[in-house]
Amino acid sequence: MENSDTPVTPTAPVAPSAPNAPIEFTGKKIFFLYPTVAVQNKIISELVQQEYEVYVAKNKDTIRRVLRDYHGSIVFVDINEQMKETEWEAWITAVKGAPDTKDTYIGVVTPNDDEQIKRKYLLTLKVCGYTVLKFDLDKAIAHLIEVLQVLDAKGRRKFIRATTTKDSNVTLNLPYSGRFINGQIKDISVVGMSCTLEGDPDIPKNTLIKDIQVKLQSSIIKIEGIVFGTRSEGEGYEKNYVLLFTQRIDPDVRIKIRKYIQHNLQTKMDNELK
Repeated sequence: MENSDTPVTPTAPVAPSAPNAPIEFTGKKIFFLYPTVAVQNKIISELVQQEYEVYVAKNKDTIRRVLRDYHGSIVFVDINEQMKETEWEAWITAVKGAPDTKDTYIGVVTPNDDEQIKRKYLLTLKVCGYTVLKFDLDKAIAHLIEVLQVLDAKGRRKFIRATTTKDSNVTLNLPYSGRFINGQIKDISVVGMSCTLEGDPDIPKNTLIKDIQVKLQSSIIKIEGIVFGTRSEGEGYEKNYVLLFTQRIDPDVRIKIRKYIQHNLQTKMDNELK
């Protein structure tokens, strides 16, 4: 048996559905606790490319502290890793029973396809999904995405965005009016970015700029974008240009942007998980 065919039904309390509820708007944070190398390289990478906000956690105690701050998060655990199966049962029960983490959704991602154990987690411990990892990881990914869709993991957010203000290695260089202009990227997603440009070149709205070179730490990509507008913020009311990428963006470029965003977010989360 490769995957559970049991219908996926969320069993943790559902997050508030008010129009301004942060979880509904921004989506839910997804954690994989003690993931194997295969899960990190294949499953997590694919979920990132599907615009899910995914993190790796490697400590069962520190993640409980973080879950208190991010209500309605989703945690996938492998009951074959780090602890005995009975210890995992106790950990899940404790998380779901604590007042400050009881709204956490917990799912199982494991090679353990014992039917009795699967039924215990789904029916007694009320996990939100039980995905068996065998040879067909693509099938496992499809099952996980089904779980995440039922849990409305993306909320109203369509694209993951990374704030890069403190990352000096995220820059751009663009041609305009016969010269090249350097800039600092402030935030980025696969649909666009905001940035400051040296010397404030006063580029008009709707200007198409080709051959923009973007440096995302060690990765260099080329894109084209249209100036959507400007906004002033920060010290001295610095002018930020908002650029939307055109549909001609290369699929490999999108992959690199998403990989950078995941790295950026993971680095910030690692500081919270210390």
